[in-house]
Amino acid sequence: MLGGINDRLEQADELIELVRREQVPCKFNLIPFNPFTQSDLVKPERDQVLAFCRRLNEAGIVTTVRKTRGDDIDAACGQLAGEVRDRTRRAERLAQQKAEAAPLLFAARQK
Repeated sequence: MLGGINDRLEQADELIELVRREQVPCKFNLIPFNPFTQSDLVKPERDQVLAFCRRLNEAGIVTTVRKTRGDDIDAACGQLAGEVRDRTRRAERLAQQKAEAAPLLFAARQK
């Protein structure tokens, strides 16, 4: 959930209406956004998330709020991916394989 974007009770009501109209059997896991420096998005207020959850539950839709983990080390919601060092040297190995294969491909095309 994004603070000020999709955390309002009116949006919960719209979601309820959509699920009922389309007869979608579902349950929801609400995941509050974990902000990071490269984003202008914000984490919703906890009270707002809980009110959203309560509205869906009261409508008979099973809804839970997921506990966020890893936000203290920028690991939540894939944020760590931008900070990870390639310890396996996979990118380096792939570049080496392409470099080694290039002359073979060139020779094959010349035939």
